[in-house]
Amino acid sequence: MASSSSTAQKTFDLTNNIIELSPQDEIYRFDAAEKRRLDQEAPWSKDPHYFKACKISAVALIKMVIHARSGVPHEIMGLMQGKVVGNTIVVMDSFALPVQGTETRVSAANEANEYMVEYIQGSERVGRIENAIGWYHSHPGYGCWLSGIDVNTQIINQKFQDPFIAVVIDPNRTISAGKVDIGAFRTYPEGYTPPNVASSEYQSIPLNKIEDFGVHANQYYQVDVEIFKSSLDNELLAMLWNKYWVNTLSSSPLISNRAYSVSQLSDLHQKLSKAQSSVGSSRPSVPSLKDKDGNSKQREKDEKKKEESQLAKSVKDSTKIAVEAQHGLISQVIKDVIFSMRLNGDRATPSQISEVTDMAIG
Repeated sequence: MASSSSTAQKTFDLTNNIIELSPQDEIYRFDAAEKRRLDQEAPWSKDPHYFKACKISAVALIKMVIHARSGVPHEIMGLMQGKVVGNTIVVMDSFALPVQGTETRVSAANEANEYMVEYIQGSERVGRIENAIGWYHSHPGYGCWLSGIDVNTQIINQKFQDPFIAVVIDPNRTISAGKVDIGAFRTYPEGYTPPNVASSEYQSIPLNKIEDFGVHANQYYQVDVEIFKSSLDNELLAMLWNKYWVNTLSSSPLISNRAYSVSQLSDLHQKLSKAQSSVGSSRPSVPSLKDKDGNSKQREKDEKKKEESQLAKSVKDSTKIAVEAQHGLISQVIKDVIFSMRLNGDRATPSQISEVTDMAIG
């Protein structure tokens, strides 16, 4: 069991591109004088795009994922402690907040604010001198982005306690994909119009959330996320990992995520129905007279491109659903072969596991 847990943890590290640093690395040193200098200069207030990356400790990451998974299907919320290094926000630790969430929103009450202050004061007494550097919350099943409420919350945080960053985790997609689905965001100042930027990587947004996503998409930007750890973190990571791994091992993504899987299929059906109604018939269109500027031809190209885009996105969504379901099936088959055979006194051979896995793949 110990070797299996160790192998699973190494796989987790590789899947999430966790970088191992030396315990003497500069990232682990807290420079109070440098912090005061940065607070006085506040370069982030002069450049809306000042922060380019967010580095998160593997310990903080696993704590956030465990917390997010425990709240499904409701949203959860917590705070992160860390510092600023250059144009990067570094998250060293995280802690959960006692808040009441729903399936679509979460907000902190007075009890949570009191707990927040007490926790940070307690951290200072035991040598954890990093201040609150951001907040995290979950989006169970609908991706990593900021809703209208999230944007308003982050704007207030940046206005009164900057530097501050917002992190979003999707626990359902994390379990389905086997990789932590996480995003880090900063909002633009009020009244700021961002320049035209290249579109970010496509992500599947449920149809009932697309309007909220689109309305506020230009009020914030996403920064790169990097995960790190040191050899000194290994013991603490092992303790957290045992809890994370056992929960993952003892449950099947196909069963624990069945509500999420059903909602994905239902959403895909709605998107395909919407795309079908907008796609033109297969019959050739009636020729139209060209105007002097060729606007008619250009309009036809734009409409066709829009139709292809809607269908292409639906194809991406369906492929993602199929791959995640297949991975869940393979995982469950392998667990069944390994543990069921051992209970009967037999030992599963690599050839047996390979044969059953091939059957699951089809």
